[in-house]
Amino acid sequence: MKVCIIGAGAIGGFIGTRLAAAGQCELTTLARGATLQALQQHGWRLQMGGETLTAPARAVADPRELGPQDLLIIAVKGPALRELAPTLAPLLGEQTMVLPAMNGVPWWFGEGTPALGAAPLESVDAGGAISAALPAHRVLGCVIHASTQTPEPGLVRHVMGSGLIIGEAFGGESERARRVADLLIHAGFNVTLSQRIRYDIWYKLWGNMTTNPVTAMTGATADKLLDDPLASAFCIAAMREAAEIGRHIGCDITESPEDRHNVTRKLGAFKTSMLQDAEAGRPLELDSLVGAVREIGQRVGVATPNIDALFGLARLFARCHGMYPA
Repeated sequence: MKVCIIGAGAIGGFIGTRLAAAGQCELTTLARGATLQALQQHGWRLQMGGETLTAPARAVADPRELGPQDLLIIAVKGPALRELAPTLAPLLGEQTMVLPAMNGVPWWFGEGTPALGAAPLESVDAGGAISAALPAHRVLGCVIHASTQTPEPGLVRHVMGSGLIIGEAFGGESERARRVADLLIHAGFNVTLSQRIRYDIWYKLWGNMTTNPVTAMTGATADKLLDDPLASAFCIAAMREAAEIGRHIGCDITESPEDRHNVTRKLGAFKTSMLQDAEAGRPLELDSLVGAVREIGQRVGVATPNIDALFGLARLFARCHGMYPA
């Protein structure tokens, strides 16, 4: 299988290094800047379990150098995808699969969901540009349960977790999803095949839609957020709104926000991915994590005063720090 990693940051580098070391596919990566230079000079590098795993890397900046692939693993930040997606055409063959290893609501999420209508979600796919370049029939949805960091370009540090949930965008089983799962399992990932990947995406989002932006704004680790009764109560109120939205789109969540917080508490004093981005001055993925939830709520007629407040405050914070477009 010919596999191309699009974006070799914390998650892309994690997946890429494990795949390269396993040697079961013809692996390339599309990267840029300092990350591209580091991959070309040092290859793949992953610090995990007290050791550094390395493997040769073929990294390029221009997709026209690579030709059609069997699988694209897209691991860029959400704000970068609208401009990037149309440039990926040289990588797409008739049967090319697309696996978005990204946070939040993906561009294809609304397709095939009658309650959301036919129009693309403007918050994550303005004008439908991404859907036009990467249509949903190519997509295997993905949920990542892993935490990684990039202490320097081209070097990934594993913090915890190796879980991946994958499944067809429109649900059900498929042979191609099984092939991709087998490839990732051989590379050392704990892979679950799902027949309801939309639900899995919504469930993870339900948990991190609040903790990510609140920790980014406050600088608090997750444990400090949960220990603050007023901040955690605000998060719980927003999560209840998101759960109500989920009931309208076939993503019913049966547990309580308090139950979910108890699970998060077991992870200890960790920094969310958005807090790491804020500390590094990188663009914040507010649209896919919060804005899309708000938009979906508007489409299905669910009032979201707490989600509105969260989005407004986080967006203002990010704009004032140059991490969200004006």
